[in-house]
Amino acid sequence: MQPKSNIPNRIRINYHIKVPQVRVVLEDGTSPGIMQTYQALQMAKDVGLDLVEINPKSSPPICKITDYGKYKYDEKKKAVAAKKNQKIVELKEITFRPNIDENDLNHKISQAKEFLLDGNKVQVTVRFMGREITHPELGKEKLDFFVKSLTGVSIVVTSTVLEGKRMSIIISSK
Repeated sequence: MQPKSNIPNRIRINYHIKVPQVRVVLEDGTSPGIMQTYQALQMAKDVGLDLVEINPKSSPPICKITDYGKYKYDEKKKAVAAKKNQKIVELKEITFRPNIDENDLNHKISQAKEFLLDGNKVQVTVRFMGREITHPELGKEKLDFFVKSLTGVSIVVTSTVLEGKRMSIIISSK
C-alpha cells in the first residue's frame, strides 16, 4: 500500500491535461462540444488563453478556455464568499438545580428563548448536589416544564440524559 501524499489535488492546465478527449467550454459559457485535447489546446493558444480542467471526474473531463490567473482569483473569491455566508451554530448551556424557584426558572426560559431566536442550540442541564440525586424525578419535571414552555420556538434534539449528577437535554430552534 502506497502512502498518501500531502499534495492536494491541483488543477491541471494546458499540457498537464493527459486525457485524449475533453469537453470544451469557452470563456463566454458556450460549448463547442467534445474534441481532441490537442485541438482544444491549439484553440486556447490561438486566443491567448489557457485550457483549464474544471471537472476531471466526468467522462470526458470538462475543460474551460480561460485565463488561469483570473480563474484562480474567481475560485478564491467564491470560497471566501461561501465561508462568509456560513452560519456558525453555537451550543449555549443553561444550568440550574432541581429546587429552583419559579421566577428564576422563568428567567432561564426567557434566556433560552433569546438563544434559540438567535439560531443557537441550547443544552439545558439540571445539576444535582448531595442527596438531591435520590429524587431525579424532580429534575425531570423541571426539564419537562422547561421544554413545554418553549414548544412554539424549539424542538428537542436529544432526549433527557442522566450522566452522573447531571441531567440534560438539547433543544434547537425550529
